[in-house]
Parts: sequence; C-alpha cells; structure tokens
Amino acid sequence: MEMNHATTWWIVCGLLVAVELGTGTFYLLMLALGCAAGALAAHLGLSGNAQVVTAALLSGAAVTAWHFKRERSGSAKPAQANPDVNLDIGQTVQVEHWQADGSTQVRYRGAEWQARFQGSDTPAPGPHVIRAIEGSRLLLER
Repeated sequence: MEMNHATTWWIVCGLLVAVELGTGTFYLLMLALGCAAGALAAHLGLSGNAQVVTAALLSGAAVTAWHFKRERSGSAKPAQANPDVNLDIGQTVQVEHWQADGSTQVRYRGAEWQARFQGSDTPAPGPHVIRAIEGSRLLLER
C-alpha cells in the first residue's frame, strides 16, 4: 500500500499535536497548523515543493503572530503573582491583627495561613487582598 503526500502530512500533524499534549509547548501546535496546510496543499494537487513552502509559510506566520501577540500583551507577571496561574490572587482575606514585623496569620479556604504585608502604608486590621503567594505565605495589600 502506497502512502500519498497528504497522508504523510496528516500523520506528521497528528504526531506534533500528540507531542504538544505531552509537553505543553504551544509552538508545536503552530507547526501542526503548518502541516495541516501542507496536507491541504497536497489535496489540491500542488507539487511537493509547493506543499513544503505552504507548510513553512503558514507555520512561520503562526509562530510569529503568537510571539508578537505575547510581546504586545506586556510583561507577564511571575506565576506567584499571576491570577491566570493562581486563582487565589485577588481574593480578599480578613486580618484581625498584625505582628510588629508585618506578619500575621489569616484564615483562608478553611485553613490557617501565614501572611505578610507588602503594601507601602502601615498594616492595619481589616480586609486585605492577596497579591502574591510566596511558598506557602500569602503576600497581602490593602
């Protein structure tokens, strides 16, 4: 049984998607998109060189567009302060009292947490917002 070019492109596309699922490297999806374009070019009857050029151009354009989209979105916050990574960021906790060194314990999600004040003013009892998590310590601001 002879395999045509389109089948080869689809197999490579599927392998790239499978590897991406295992590694989480989003750029592999862009390359898989290029392979899908190569497969479509093969279905249209384009030559082997045209298929490769089509796949390369679409893959390159997708990777470039993704890269520039990430660049324009600004510098991403580190994971410990990024609400897209940690859903606790931005949540409110109630502080009853502060220690002299700016630390306290708060009850959050049914457990006692160590917390530290990272704001510019002096810490005072009341509601505070979680701005980051450093290990198992909450970093709070007013």
